[in-house]
Amino acid sequence: MAAAAAGAGVPASFLSLEPQLQSTVQKKEELTPGVVYVGHLPRGLCEPQLRQYFEQFGTVRRLRLSRSKKTGGSKGYAFIEFESDDVAKIVADTMNNYLFSERLLKCQFMPPERVHANLFKNSERMFQKPSQPAVKRYNKVRSLVEKAKMAKRLLRKENCLRKRLAEKGIKYSFPGFAAQGLPVKRKKVKRSKAKQNVSLTSQDPTPVCTPTVLERRKAQQADDDPDDNEIIIKLPPPSVKKAVQRPKKQPRKKKQPEETKAGLKF
Repeated sequence: MAAAAAGAGVPASFLSLEPQLQSTVQKKEELTPGVVYVGHLPRGLCEPQLRQYFEQFGTVRRLRLSRSKKTGGSKGYAFIEFESDDVAKIVADTMNNYLFSERLLKCQFMPPERVHANLFKNSERMFQKPSQPAVKRYNKVRSLVEKAKMAKRLLRKENCLRKRLAEKGIKYSFPGFAAQGLPVKRKKVKRSKAKQNVSLTSQDPTPVCTPTVLERRKAQQADDDPDDNEIIIKLPPPSVKKAVQRPKKQPRKKKQPEETKAGLKF
């Protein structure tokens, strides 16, 4: 009884080692979660990096990075839910206008009435890129059959447009897509390479007289002449010599000093 009486005086904030006094232990307070909006996020920052960075302030319960449904790229803003709203307010005040990777972050605490019920829907799932993003789908290489289908569809739309203009009494003629015609796949023609061993003699039944062959023939004849040891130096014609010759420099005339007559005064 004495031990029970002594234990009754123990404050509720301390844990009792006796099982009889476990009911007197104070329960933990239930924390209200808080959501923070984070904008102006740099590119390349994904969910794991965001969670790892903001966990230094407190426990992060849920996180959602807004992404494009077509391309899967980040839109530049996210929503982070902390375990305590006090921590969320501290994060919003601390990280607002914070320079992060050459960008100023914009953080704002969201009150509970502004948080949508489906804000963090499917936020636990791992993100997977779309199987056919819009860019790849529209820029893919199409076959000849697919191009023909596209051309027929465009021609049908163009004919409908012409009929509507005629019904409204508008006289307007334009070439449209019909003038371009259907796409046709061109076949590649294999071109045979020019033969390197072409006969250069004039006794052939079909002699070749192309400029390159003539130059080769001249070079071959010059190389075959063993007695051709002369060196020919071409001099310019006399008219060019006269044009090139510079005028001779005339010698400068030396100025003779003027004789000064000095008068002697007595």
